[in-house]
Amino acid sequence: MTKPWIVSRGPIVASQIDIRKADAINALLVCPVGILPERQGDPIRPFPIGLFEEIRPLLKPGVGMTTLGRAVAAFVHSKRYYFASAQPNSVRHGLDGRPLEALSEDDCMTAQNRFLGLKQKATDGERTEPSSPSPSSTPGATKSEQIRASLLGRGKMQHISSISS
Repeated sequence: MTKPWIVSRGPIVASQIDIRKADAINALLVCPVGILPERQGDPIRPFPIGLFEEIRPLLKPGVGMTTLGRAVAAFVHSKRYYFASAQPNSVRHGLDGRPLEALSEDDCMTAQNRFLGLKQKATDGERTEPSSPSPSSTPGATKSEQIRASLLGRGKMQHISSISS
């Protein structure tokens, strides 16, 4: 467990993907909720505890709670939502967007740890993605040359190919 952050990064603002997720939630409701960002650059606000009980009466007819749950989960399990919730001065907001109460230290730490976990996962994913074409995409390379190239690194592929020619 890490130490709680003591320096605030200020308001964490919504990106285009956050807006699409917020729009997906609002599309399930008879009227939009003020807590969700409307445009890129709007702040991401931590939700109140018991959000589902407050939002249930706003569901459009025929929309199930499971659908709403999935849409909300996509929003709240994002890196920026956790980052906004992890700030030392984070405040929960009501559905109308008005501040309600400060997040507890435990809730901030949970959000901080989840943010750092997602950030690490993204960093690990970037390291494992190939930055250049795979050896199998090299025209004319035999299977054994492709295996050697993957073991030795992409830069050695031309050398191996010239030796075996």
